[in-house]
Formats: sequence, structure tokens, C-alpha cells
Amino acid sequence: MMELILVTGMAGAGKSCALNALEDIGYYAVDNLPLPMLHDFITLCLGKGGRYLRAAVVIDIRSCHRYTELTETYSSLKKEMHNEVRFKMLCMEASENVLITRFRTGRRSHPLAARRFEGDVNAAIRYEQTHLEPLRASADLLLDSSLTSTSQLKDQIKNLFMPHITDAMPIQVMSFGFKYGAPLEADLVFDMRCLPNPYYVPELRDHTGQEKCVQDYVMDSDDSREYFKRVTEMLKFLIPLYIHEGRTQLVVGFGCTGGQHRSVTFAELVSDALRDADMQIITHHRDIKKNRSGA
Repeated sequence: MMELILVTGMAGAGKSCALNALEDIGYYAVDNLPLPMLHDFITLCLGKGGRYLRAAVVIDIRSCHRYTELTETYSSLKKEMHNEVRFKMLCMEASENVLITRFRTGRRSHPLAARRFEGDVNAAIRYEQTHLEPLRASADLLLDSSLTSTSQLKDQIKNLFMPHITDAMPIQVMSFGFKYGAPLEADLVFDMRCLPNPYYVPELRDHTGQEKCVQDYVMDSDDSREYFKRVTEMLKFLIPLYIHEGRTQLVVGFGCTGGQHRSVTFAELVSDALRDADMQIITHHRDIKKNRSGA
């Protein structure tokens, strides 16, 4: 089933910040979608599948004439597509004084100020406030950002829409061979060359760390098992810290001589352990197909 989050509410209340936070945790994000295109957008996402099945859109006073028009369309779509789409509406607002300060200190004006109120930001804000009740009544979630910093708002959005904190950051676990160079993109690199080497076992030389026979050989060592335990514990400790710091991706590299046996074994087993901890893991073996001597 598709999930659609409709972000709406007052100009200056933090809708773009909320949308960026949703994109960081895996939602396909579209800002200022014209209201008449919402039905076709949902249909397109349903047809595409994959990453489009978690989508977030901002629709506000810029793309509809009245908020009642937006709530009526939202209600109609919920009835029509309730078997295919799980809808949530997030309505954002802030106090008049806070919004005035934000528009005065920012580089952008209120979208209604020039169009309807001859540049009067105060009048535009008060107009939105008096017409916001239909959104408040229809919204699944109300969020007042008056006393919230940008980073605090992002944390709130992640806590509201992310089942697990680790959903915020996909983690690439890669194996490589030092003989071909360490990966420049890696944030953390672990050296496996101190562990038992299957390359020197003739019946294992042509196999890889994706196969059980090689994994069993590598892990049949107290040092290997202790290494694995400490690495996985450290990563489970560090990854939430990276997420809280605002990182959106992490690359963890495991290297051995040729990138075929020990590094692949650890990349596979550590990936499995992190997936069991509900983390988003992408496993990549950079040098596994390079048919050269060394492991």
C-alpha cells in the first residue's frame, strides 16, 4: 500500500523544512504541487511502485484558491483510494509574531503579500490564520513551530513518521581489496588482513566470502569471532549518533588483500547483523570479480 503525507498550513511555518526531513528518511518529496495534479500524481506513484510508494507533497495557499478546496479534494481522494493509499495530513502553523519575524529576517516574502495585500505581510498572515480552520479540522497531525528550531523540527518530523530511527540513514557496507586501493568514499574502514586467509587453502581459493565454506573457515577463529562482535557492537552504537548529528548516509568498508574472501565474509555477516537490528543496509562487493591472486 502506498503512503502519502500531505504537508500543508501557513507560509513560514516550516513546511519546506518538514518536507526535507521526510525526504531524508526515504519519502519521495514534491514541493508546491498544484492541487489539480494531486490525483494524477498519486496514480503515477502507484503505477511506478518502489520508492514512490512513500511520498510526501506540500500543497498550500500557493496552489489552491481556498483551503476548503484543499480539504474537499483530500477527503474525496481518501474515500476513492482508501484501499490503495494510506493518507496523512500534516498541518503546520506558527504564531503571528514569529511568522512576522521570520519573513522580516528571511529573504522571501509571504506568497500572498504581493498578490493580494499590496506587500502587507501582516495582513497576509492574518488572512491565513482566519482561513486555517478547515485544515485544522481535517488534519491528522497539527504542528506548531513557533518555539522550534530547524533542527528540532526535523527531529520532530522524523519521530512522527519514522518507525525506526535508523530508517533515517541508509548504510552501505562494502568489501574491497587493499591491493586495488582503499575506497575514498568510505567513512569507516576495517582491515581484515589480520584474520585467517582462505586464499592459502587450495580448495577455498576459487570461492568467495559469499559462500558458506569460506565464511566457516574465516569465522573458525577466536580472533575472527571477537573482531566480528566488537565491530557490530561499535556500529550499533555509532550509527544512531551519526543520525542525530544529521548524517544522511554512511559507508562502511571491510578490506583484505584482494577483496574476495575475508572482507566479503565480514561485509556479508555484518550486513546481516545490522539488518536484524532494523537498519537499512546496502551490501556491495567492489573487487569480488577481479580474478587476481591474493585475498
